[in-house]
Amino acid sequence: MKAAFLTGVRTIEIRDIPAPRLVRDDDVIVRSRAVGVCGSDLHYYLSDNVGGDRIKYPFIPGHECAGVVEEVGRAVTRVKPGDPVVVEPAVSCGTCDQCRTGRPHTCRKLLFLGHYGELTGGLAELILAPERNCVPLPARMTSVQGALAEPLSIALYAAGLAGSVRGKAAAVLGTGPIGLCVVMALKADGAGAVYATEKVEARRAAAAAKAGADWTGNPDAQDVVAEIAARESLGLDIVFECCGQQPALDQAVALLKPGGTLVVVGIPLEPRVYFDSGRVRRREIRVQNVRRQNKCLERAVAMIHAGRIPVDFLATHTFPLDRAGEAYEIAAARHDGVIKAIVRP
Repeated sequence: MKAAFLTGVRTIEIRDIPAPRLVRDDDVIVRSRAVGVCGSDLHYYLSDNVGGDRIKYPFIPGHECAGVVEEVGRAVTRVKPGDPVVVEPAVSCGTCDQCRTGRPHTCRKLLFLGHYGELTGGLAELILAPERNCVPLPARMTSVQGALAEPLSIALYAAGLAGSVRGKAAAVLGTGPIGLCVVMALKADGAGAVYATEKVEARRAAAAAKAGADWTGNPDAQDVVAEIAARESLGLDIVFECCGQQPALDQAVALLKPGGTLVVVGIPLEPRVYFDSGRVRRREIRVQNVRRQNKCLERAVAMIHAGRIPVDFLATHTFPLDRAGEAYEIAAARHDGVIKAIVRP
């Protein structure tokens, strides 16, 4: 079968490799139909060192993956050949202290689809996953919608970590695909005014016109803190930092009211970030980090299927597998109005 390998910084190669085979009784082989290019994938594409971790090439990336079941192990009952599924990319052990206490996303032995040194990613014609990681898709959902359910699940989890958002004023700093999903998750859960900041015009426009943000601003062109403060004189209840940038963390702290919550969703390339300790302490600001998602993928599928969250606009560009390098390059450059590039193996 063909697969796209990330072989170095800004280098993707298409190679022929053996197809996966069933090994365990609960194994499922999925024919990959749609794979989203995620911001974390772009970290590996743009740098060989992310957050202090040295990237080990080559590997097959891609974890926002949906497709059709090709073959199943003899113990599999949840899905059958021909069923459309989205693959939960985090494979947990199920037995460690984290798994036993309802935190499989921080499993001590966690393996992740498309992560170097761990599991083969979705940028291949066929992928192998445990039955428990294959979430069935309703018949009317497309494979692209299935792939988009994965980033939406992260947004739903992040919004949930903030506690009840109903009626609360919030900001989303950075409206790439995850940030746009956070805006939609907040609106779906009854949040009050949602303020969104973004440097890329097409994404800023999508935040307002498609995702439902009440106000948008460009931090490169205006003082977004002052603009939001003029509308929310007491400060915001919650801020979601979704771009992994130090200036956005500073803006988040400045925007929050005493007792507010900062939810850190973005992944910085640098190994250290910092906060104004005086402001954070005096205002008793709670800082909540987000590690992927926890048991939210099925909810994301259900919300897309019910029409509660319209994700289709996120998929702006589509490429075949042999143009995966082009997909990554256009996503990294953020030009041509790209929000989410989708590879169709």
